[in-house]
This record gives sequence, C-alpha cells and structure tokens, in this order.
Amino acid sequence: MFFKHFLSIFYFVAFFADWSNAARLGSYRVRRVTVSGISAGGAMANQLHVALSGTISGSGIIAGPPYYCAGGSLIGATTYCMTNMFLSPNVATAISKANSYASSGLIDSLSNLRDQRVYIFSGSSDYVVRSNVVKKNEDFFKNYMNSNNIKSNYGLAAGHAMITDFFGNSCSASSGNYINNCNYNQAYDLLQHLHPERTLQKPQPGASTTGTLVEFDQSEFASSPSTVSLDSAGYVYIPRQCETEECDLHISLHGCLQGKYKLGNVYAANTGYNQVADLNNFIILYPQAVNNFFSNPNGCFDWWGYTDANYSNKEGKQIKAIKAMIDRLKGF
Repeated sequence: MFFKHFLSIFYFVAFFADWSNAARLGSYRVRRVTVSGISAGGAMANQLHVALSGTISGSGIIAGPPYYCAGGSLIGATTYCMTNMFLSPNVATAISKANSYASSGLIDSLSNLRDQRVYIFSGSSDYVVRSNVVKKNEDFFKNYMNSNNIKSNYGLAAGHAMITDFFGNSCSASSGNYINNCNYNQAYDLLQHLHPERTLQKPQPGASTTGTLVEFDQSEFASSPSTVSLDSAGYVYIPRQCETEECDLHISLHGCLQGKYKLGNVYAANTGYNQVADLNNFIILYPQAVNNFFSNPNGCFDWWGYTDANYSNKEGKQIKAIKAMIDRLKGF
C-alpha cells in the first residue's frame, strides 16, 4: 500500500475537472479537535498530534509507524518503519528529536500530552506495516503520558486497512481500497477513547447519514498544493446540527493509494466516521494528498521528508496547511 506504483491519466483529468466545483471551507462552533489516520495517514496523525498538541487533544494511529520513524529517509520508511525485520524504529531518537523541537518552539509543549489520549491499532494479519512497528507508538507516547491514556488493539485478524462493521474487503485483506469489514466499528471505538468526557452513541452498521459530505477548495491552504502533494480539493462532513450547534472536530487522514485522486470520496464516505458524527455532533475533516510522479507516486501524506526537513514539525508544509484548515473551521 505504501509504495505500490500507480499513475492514471483519468485521475489526472479528474483532478482538474473537480477543482472548479469545490466550495470554500466554512466556519463552525468547534470545541475539541482530535485526529486519526491509517498507514501513512497514521504517521501524519501522530506528527500532527505531537506538533500541535496545544490544538489537538488526541490521536488515533491505525497501522502507522511511530513519530519520526523514518528520520527523513525514504530507505528507513520502506524498511524498518514497515517490517522491523533487521533494524527496529529508534524510539529514543524520536524522543530526542521531539524534545529538541519543543525546546526550539518547532512543536507545542510536550507537557500538553500528559493528560491527552492515543488509540493504536494493528491487525494481526497486517504484513505491510508489522505490528511490532506499530507497537513502538506506545513506547513513544508513554514517555509523555500515563499508559492508562493509551488504548491499543492488536488482537483482530485484520489486514492493512481502516476497519468498519459495514463496508469493505474481507477482514484479512491488504489490497484494493484498504477498507475492511471486520464487524468492528473502529471509528466509534477510536472516538470514544479520545473523548472520555462524553458517552457516545454507537450507530447501527451502515446506518444512513443525514449530514452533508462537502468537497471544499483545499488549494487556498497551500500556495501551490500540488508541489507539496496536496490535492486541490478535500472533503468535510457536516452533520445538520453542526450548522447551528457546538460540535467537536475530528480529522481523518487517508493512507497511500486512498486519496481522492484514486478513489474519489470512497474513503470519506465509507469509513464509519460520518455515522458516528451524525449521532454525536462531530465535524469530520478529510484532507486529501495527491500523487507526485517523482517524489510521491502513491499519494501518501509526508512522513519521511519528501516535502522538506521540517515535515514533522509546525513548519512542515502539509502540517501548516492542515492547521490552516482547522483554524478556518474554528472561525479563526
């Protein structure tokens, strides 16, 4: 999933055809902000949480490597950050880097993490990013927060995928759209853990949604989005009540080969977040990465440094763009 080559003239044409139809991202009454992601999106989720812990209060890491795993190296990203067969992700180096960034103001104070929460998932049938890599997220976050604030799930025989209870491939698959039906509502479980102050309602499998999935203009949040592998349009799901009531904001980040350029809105429409959002007053933001022939052929979010050396701190181009989206939704 991470580096399987994919190029298509059809998606190149669709990328430009859809741009003119995208709406301007709106502003709402937003309370707390959390983030999650699958695979490369999981790596970006932990980067966003660590960099912006003053804004983001929790993260869900699904089949993703730990913070600063690749250390700016594509070779590292494709070897020990996926398989952990010969070398192991160096958590001590990641902690040292995070501490250094915090000291220089390149990430928010790490003390913010103390009372925050993290959800970590790896399927026992995932042979793309092995569980022993994903588990290193626990080692990183335990350095900054109480272990009771970390919820892990490694017992499901799932492949490399976002997990649902109503849509997708067979549970053990690691292919196609990388969304698997394992009769497990991962979106609900993840959001409930990240929001201990609330008792969330669990939707019925495949429940109809009543809100609106909006395609918004993502290009205004980066001066030249395609040069940093961001699509010109993203998605946001707005429940009807969030037009007038306070709502929490959750950012859901797709993995490689799952972006709009390849799947359209399949990820944004079928991962289960929207059903939870309808019942529990969440706005769901789905930023979209796009492929770049030379640096990012599979449309991954940047977790190894293909944009620049600041990819994992507040000066990272993709992190700055997503922060600007958060600020717009919050009315800043």
